[in-house]
Amino acid sequence: MRILLVEDERRLAAAVKWGLESHGFVVDVAYTGVDGLWAAEENDYAAIILDVMLPGLNGFKVCASLRQSGDTTPIMMLTAKDGEYDEAEGLDTGADDYLTKPFSYVVLVARLRALLRRGSAPPAPLEVGDLVVDPASRTCRRGEQPIELTAREFAILECLARRRDVVVTKQEILEQVWDANYDGEVNVVEVHVSALRRKIDQPFDRRSLQTVRGMGYRLTGRDG
Repeated sequence: MRILLVEDERRLAAAVKWGLESHGFVVDVAYTGVDGLWAAEENDYAAIILDVMLPGLNGFKVCASLRQSGDTTPIMMLTAKDGEYDEAEGLDTGADDYLTKPFSYVVLVARLRALLRRGSAPPAPLEVGDLVVDPASRTCRRGEQPIELTAREFAILECLARRRDVVVTKQEILEQVWDANYDGEVNVVEVHVSALRRKIDQPFDRRSLQTVRGMGYRLTGRDG
């Protein structure tokens, strides 16, 4: 899931980004209210984590502007310690939840996942032959055999499983699995796909993760 984090404290933003990505989220970061509002209006996010104290536009104004435009993306606001008035104003302007600084990353992830579950049914497991990818529990198995994947490997597999039997380009995978600021080589996808293939296919004598030369990758269950 792609998350927008709007936080002007760069060290904190980097730490939160790393923490969320280690749990399988893809995180875009904006450091000002203006940039955060633009990013939220231009992209689709599963949720937005929005600091109150931001240069340009504060978090309240960003939240209010999004709600006034009809944007219903879940918003979690980050407030100062003992900031009861901040919490109240954030909820009044349309935020769905708040978290007080300093906070635990374990709590942040748990609250974020709870926020994402509200008002929607858990995503159903994705089945590709006997390969089962479960976005809700972030688990994968081949038949009854569990398969341990890294957060990045799981995100790539989920991306492919959602479009089973369809060729997905490297660029499309980058856009879904890496954050918007990634400017490295597109071939990084090959490295992760090779590692993924060694886990989901080779031990089971399968060839479900296929390379379509010059185009991209396809996940299929047709070879068993």
